[in-house]
Amino acid sequence: MYLSMDRNATAKIRLYVEHTLGQGQSVPLSREQAHYLFGVMRLRVGAHVLLFDGQSGEWRAEVVEAGKRGGLLVVEEQTKLMQMPPDLWLLFAPIKKARTDFIVEKAVEMGVARIVPVQTDFTNSGRIQRDRLQAHASEAAEQCGGTYVPEVTEMRRLDRILADWDTKRRIMFCDETQVDLQPNLLPQKGPWAVLIGPEGGFSPDERDRMQKLAHTHPVSLGPRILRADTAAVAALTFWQLQMGDWT
Repeated sequence: MYLSMDRNATAKIRLYVEHTLGQGQSVPLSREQAHYLFGVMRLRVGAHVLLFDGQSGEWRAEVVEAGKRGGLLVVEEQTKLMQMPPDLWLLFAPIKKARTDFIVEKAVEMGVARIVPVQTDFTNSGRIQRDRLQAHASEAAEQCGGTYVPEVTEMRRLDRILADWDTKRRIMFCDETQVDLQPNLLPQKGPWAVLIGPEGGFSPDERDRMQKLAHTHPVSLGPRILRADTAAVAALTFWQLQMGDWT
Protein backbone atom coordinates (compact mmCIF):
# COMPACT_ATOMS: atom_id res chain seq x y z
CA MET A 1 0.00 0.00 0.00
CA TYR A 2 1.26 3.46 -0.89
CA LEU A 3 2.25 5.62 2.05
CA SER A 4 2.30 9.38 1.57
CA MET A 5 5.72 10.88 2.27
CA ASP A 6 4.62 14.54 2.34
CA ARG A 7 1.83 14.23 4.90
CA ASN A 8 3.38 16.78 7.28
CA ALA A 9 3.38 19.39 4.52
CA THR A 10 -0.36 19.08 3.94
CA ALA A 11 -1.83 18.04 7.29
CA LYS A 12 -0.69 18.67 10.85
CA ILE A 13 -3.86 18.19 12.89
CA ARG A 14 -4.43 14.61 14.07
CA LEU A 15 -7.83 13.29 15.12
CA TYR A 16 -8.90 9.98 16.65
CA VAL A 17 -12.17 8.71 15.18
CA GLU A 18 -14.32 5.70 16.03
CA HIS A 19 -14.78 4.76 12.38
CA THR A 20 -12.99 2.05 10.42
CA LEU A 21 -10.71 3.87 8.01
CA GLY A 22 -9.79 3.04 4.43
CA GLN A 23 -9.17 4.78 1.12
CA GLY A 24 -12.32 6.55 -0.08
CA GLN A 25 -14.09 6.15 3.30
CA SER A 26 -16.44 8.97 4.36
CA VAL A 27 -16.08 9.99 8.00
CA PRO A 28 -18.85 12.07 9.61
CA LEU A 29 -17.83 14.41 12.41
CA SER A 30 -19.52 14.86 15.74
CA ARG A 31 -20.51 18.31 16.93
CA GLU A 32 -17.50 18.42 19.25
CA GLN A 33 -15.09 17.38 16.49
CA ALA A 34 -16.57 19.92 14.09
CA HIS A 35 -16.22 22.67 16.69
CA TYR A 36 -12.57 21.75 17.23
CA LEU A 37 -11.66 21.56 13.53
CA PHE A 38 -13.72 24.45 12.18
CA GLY A 39 -14.28 26.69 15.21
CA VAL A 40 -10.98 26.34 17.06
CA MET A 41 -8.50 25.35 14.35
CA ARG A 42 -10.27 27.36 11.60
CA LEU A 43 -10.08 24.66 8.94
CA ARG A 44 -12.12 25.06 5.77
CA VAL A 45 -13.32 22.83 2.94
CA GLY A 46 -10.27 21.49 1.10
CA ALA A 47 -8.06 21.34 4.20
CA HIS A 48 -6.46 18.05 5.25
CA VAL A 49 -6.51 16.20 8.58
CA LEU A 50 -4.66 13.11 9.77
CA LEU A 51 -7.02 10.44 11.16
CA PHE A 52 -6.46 7.22 13.08
CA ASP A 53 -8.93 4.66 14.43
CA GLY A 54 -6.65 2.63 16.71
CA GLN A 55 -6.76 -0.35 14.33
CA SER A 56 -5.54 0.53 10.83
CA GLY A 57 -2.79 3.11 11.18
CA GLU A 58 -2.92 6.77 10.19
CA TRP A 59 -4.72 8.22 7.16
CA ARG A 60 -4.91 11.60 5.45
CA ALA A 61 -8.43 12.91 4.86
CA GLU A 62 -9.85 15.97 3.13
CA VAL A 63 -12.55 18.21 4.55
CA VAL A 64 -15.48 18.13 2.11
CA GLU A 65 -18.17 19.58 4.38
CA ALA A 66 -17.64 22.04 7.24
CA GLY A 67 -20.37 23.28 9.56
CA LYS A 68 -20.91 24.46 13.12
CA ARG A 69 -22.67 21.26 14.16
CA GLY A 70 -20.97 18.68 11.98
CA GLY A 71 -18.90 17.99 8.94
CA LEU A 72 -17.63 15.31 6.61
CA LEU A 73 -14.15 14.05 5.79
CA VAL A 74 -13.12 11.74 2.96
CA VAL A 75 -10.08 9.50 3.44
CA GLU A 76 -7.48 9.85 0.68
CA GLU A 77 -4.47 7.70 1.56
CA GLN A 78 -2.60 5.99 4.35
CA THR A 79 0.28 7.95 5.88
CA LYS A 80 1.46 5.60 8.64
CA LEU A 81 1.15 1.87 9.26
CA MET A 82 -0.42 0.59 12.48
CA GLN A 83 2.10 0.53 15.32
CA MET A 84 1.15 -1.45 18.42
CA PRO A 85 2.74 -0.64 21.79
CA PRO A 86 4.55 -3.28 23.85
CA ASP A 87 2.38 -5.71 25.82
CA LEU A 88 2.61 -3.54 28.93
CA TRP A 89 -0.10 -2.49 31.37
CA LEU A 90 0.13 0.35 33.88
CA LEU A 91 -1.58 -0.19 37.22
CA PHE A 92 -1.72 2.95 39.34
CA ALA A 93 -3.63 4.41 42.27
CA PRO A 94 -5.50 7.56 41.17
CA ILE A 95 -4.49 10.80 42.85
CA LYS A 96 -5.64 14.40 42.37
CA LYS A 97 -7.45 15.07 39.09
CA ALA A 98 -4.75 17.01 37.24
CA ARG A 99 -2.00 14.60 38.31
CA THR A 100 -4.10 11.57 37.34
CA ASP A 101 -4.59 13.19 33.93
CA PHE A 102 -0.81 13.61 33.74
CA ILE A 103 -0.24 9.90 34.46
CA VAL A 104 -2.71 8.84 31.75
CA GLU A 105 -1.18 11.26 29.24
CA LYS A 106 2.40 10.12 29.90
CA ALA A 107 1.40 6.44 29.87
CA VAL A 108 0.03 6.88 26.35
CA GLU A 109 3.10 8.81 25.20
CA MET A 110 5.47 6.20 26.63
CA GLY A 111 3.68 3.24 25.07
CA VAL A 112 1.37 1.17 27.25
CA ALA A 113 -1.35 -1.17 26.01
CA ARG A 114 -3.77 -0.80 28.93
CA ILE A 115 -4.22 1.65 31.82
CA VAL A 116 -5.71 0.17 35.00
CA PRO A 117 -6.67 2.43 37.94
CA VAL A 118 -6.49 0.48 41.20
CA GLN A 119 -7.97 1.03 44.64
CA THR A 120 -5.31 0.32 47.28
CA ASP A 121 -5.55 0.55 51.05
CA PHE A 122 -4.15 4.09 51.00
CA THR A 123 -5.65 5.39 47.72
CA ASN A 124 -6.93 8.93 48.28
CA SER A 125 -9.36 9.04 45.34
CA GLY A 126 -12.42 6.86 45.81
CA ARG A 127 -13.66 7.05 42.23
CA ILE A 128 -12.67 8.04 38.70
CA GLN A 129 -14.49 9.25 35.61
CA ARG A 130 -13.42 6.52 33.23
CA ASP A 131 -14.98 8.13 30.14
CA ARG A 132 -13.11 11.38 30.81
CA LEU A 133 -9.81 9.56 31.28
CA GLN A 134 -10.42 7.54 28.10
CA ALA A 135 -11.02 10.76 26.18
CA HIS A 136 -7.80 12.13 27.68
CA ALA A 137 -5.95 9.03 26.44
CA SER A 138 -7.30 9.63 22.93
CA GLU A 139 -6.14 13.25 23.02
CA ALA A 140 -2.68 12.15 24.18
CA ALA A 141 -2.44 9.71 21.25
CA GLU A 142 -3.43 12.52 18.87
CA GLN A 143 -0.64 14.73 20.21
CA CYS A 144 2.18 12.16 20.36
CA GLY A 145 1.71 10.67 16.90
CA GLY A 146 0.55 7.27 18.12
CA THR A 147 -1.81 5.07 16.14
CA TYR A 148 -3.12 3.10 19.15
CA VAL A 149 -5.25 4.30 22.06
CA PRO A 150 -4.89 2.17 25.21
CA GLU A 151 -8.04 1.21 27.08
CA VAL A 152 -8.61 2.87 30.45
CA THR A 153 -10.46 0.38 32.62
CA GLU A 154 -12.81 0.95 35.52
CA MET A 155 -11.11 1.19 38.90
CA ARG A 156 -10.95 -2.07 40.88
CA ARG A 157 -9.54 -3.05 44.24
CA LEU A 158 -5.95 -4.23 44.06
CA ASP A 159 -6.65 -7.42 46.03
CA ARG A 160 -9.39 -8.43 43.58
CA ILE A 161 -7.19 -7.71 40.59
CA LEU A 162 -4.43 -9.87 42.04
CA ALA A 163 -6.90 -12.68 42.79
CA ASP A 164 -7.92 -12.81 39.11
CA TRP A 165 -4.44 -12.20 37.72
CA ASP A 166 -3.03 -14.26 34.85
CA THR A 167 0.35 -15.25 36.25
CA LYS A 168 1.87 -15.34 32.75
CA ARG A 169 1.91 -11.53 32.99
CA ARG A 170 4.69 -10.49 35.32
CA ILE A 171 4.28 -7.47 37.58
CA MET A 172 7.05 -4.92 38.08
CA PHE A 173 6.28 -3.86 41.64
CA CYS A 174 7.69 -0.42 42.46
CA ASP A 175 8.37 -0.66 46.19
CA GLU A 176 9.51 2.63 47.71
CA THR A 177 10.81 0.88 50.84
CA GLN A 178 13.45 -1.14 48.99
CA VAL A 179 15.84 1.55 47.85
CA ASP A 180 18.89 -0.74 47.94
CA LEU A 181 17.73 -3.43 45.53
CA GLN A 182 20.65 -4.66 43.41
CA PRO A 183 20.76 -5.56 40.64
CA ASN A 184 17.69 -3.69 39.41
CA LEU A 185 17.18 -5.89 36.35
CA LEU A 186 14.05 -7.51 34.98
CA PRO A 187 14.28 -11.27 34.36
CA GLN A 188 12.69 -11.84 30.94
CA LYS A 189 10.58 -10.37 28.16
CA GLY A 190 6.89 -11.11 27.66
CA PRO A 191 3.63 -9.67 29.01
CA TRP A 192 4.27 -7.24 31.86
CA ALA A 193 2.48 -4.79 34.12
CA VAL A 194 3.97 -1.90 36.08
CA LEU A 195 2.38 -1.29 39.49
CA ILE A 196 2.64 2.17 41.09
CA GLY A 197 1.35 2.79 44.59
CA PRO A 198 -0.61 5.76 45.99
CA GLU A 199 0.78 8.91 47.60
CA GLY A 200 0.87 7.16 50.98
CA GLY A 201 2.61 4.09 49.59
CA PHE A 202 1.46 0.49 49.86
CA SER A 203 0.16 -0.85 53.14
CA PRO A 204 2.23 -3.51 54.97
CA ASP A 205 -0.35 -6.17 54.03
CA GLU A 206 -0.23 -5.21 50.33
CA ARG A 207 3.56 -5.15 50.31
CA ASP A 208 3.75 -8.52 52.04
CA ARG A 209 1.34 -10.07 49.54
CA MET A 210 3.16 -8.65 46.54
CA GLN A 211 6.51 -9.91 47.77
CA LYS A 212 5.17 -13.45 48.14
CA LEU A 213 3.81 -13.72 44.59
CA ALA A 214 6.08 -15.67 42.24
CA HIS A 215 5.20 -13.52 39.23
CA THR A 216 6.06 -10.16 40.83
CA HIS A 217 9.44 -8.50 40.55
CA PRO A 218 10.16 -5.68 43.05
CA VAL A 219 12.28 -2.79 41.83
CA SER A 220 13.68 0.36 43.36
CA LEU A 221 13.19 3.73 41.69
CA GLY A 222 16.14 5.24 43.50
CA PRO A 223 17.09 6.57 46.93
CA ARG A 224 14.48 9.37 47.00
CA ILE A 225 10.72 9.04 47.49
CA LEU A 226 9.00 10.06 44.25
CA ARG A 227 5.57 11.55 43.82
CA ALA A 228 3.13 9.07 42.34
CA ASP A 229 3.01 10.80 38.96
CA THR A 230 6.82 11.09 38.82
CA ALA A 231 7.13 7.43 39.81
CA ALA A 232 4.87 6.38 36.94
CA VAL A 233 7.09 8.13 34.38
CA ALA A 234 10.29 6.81 36.00
CA ALA A 235 8.97 3.24 36.13
CA LEU A 236 7.76 3.22 32.53
CA THR A 237 11.11 4.64 31.40
CA PHE A 238 12.94 1.96 33.36
CA TRP A 239 10.82 -0.81 31.80
CA GLN A 240 11.03 0.59 28.27
CA LEU A 241 14.82 0.79 28.39
CA GLN A 242 15.08 -2.88 29.37
CA MET A 243 12.08 -4.56 27.78
CA GLY A 244 10.25 -2.21 25.45
CA ASP A 245 10.42 -0.76 21.96
CA TRP A 246 13.06 1.84 22.84
CA THR A 247 15.86 -0.71 22.42
